[in-house]
Amino acid sequence: MNKQLILALSKGRILDETLPLLADAGIEPAEDLGGSRKLLFDTNLPDVKLVIIRATDVPTYVQLGAADLGVAGKDVLLEHGAEGLYEPLDLEIAKCRLMTAGVKGAEPARARRRVATKFVDVARRYYAEQGIQAEVIKLYGAMELAPLMNLADEIVDIVDTGNTLRANGMEPRELIADISTRLVVNKAAMTMKHETLKPLIERLRQAVAKRRASQDVSA
Repeated sequence: MNKQLILALSKGRILDETLPLLADAGIEPAEDLGGSRKLLFDTNLPDVKLVIIRATDVPTYVQLGAADLGVAGKDVLLEHGAEGLYEPLDLEIAKCRLMTAGVKGAEPARARRRVATKFVDVARRYYAEQGIQAEVIKLYGAMELAPLMNLADEIVDIVDTGNTLRANGMEPRELIADISTRLVVNKAAMTMKHETLKPLIERLRQAVAKRRASQDVSA
């Protein structure tokens, strides 16, 4: 039986924070990721390969079995859905918040709102739970521009420092979810490759616990 594991990593900020955590777990790329145009990489472990893809594609690769496990933000997982995925570990990196936001000082409409976001399904569920009728407009970037251009009343987006909102005369409003990066595993792989997956997950679990303990001491 093939015990080779493919670990899908999200590009960008998450990758920058994931690689040191993987190193703490004893998993390192066999070559410099930044200096290569390749997308599939060997590691120092003969049974583990890394694939570097867009964050929004990670759940799909894992769900459909192209990758056995992956690293993705909780925001992406909330939007994608969890069918076919286990989520065994919070890696506790790339922390932020998924929030509503609007023009500073503007009173949000109570009954009906136009909402710009790339998190369409999350936004629809959230506003429905609040009893607010929402017309959700899908955008792929520059969310802060939508209320300023009268395209939307509010946005749903990731908030880290809030500096971008403030720079554009906006403010965060309601918290939808606290976000961090999660390890997800294909359900079939968890069964078929359990003997290989379990030690790898445990390595990561110990690395997360060690980092948390170190942060607690320094605090």
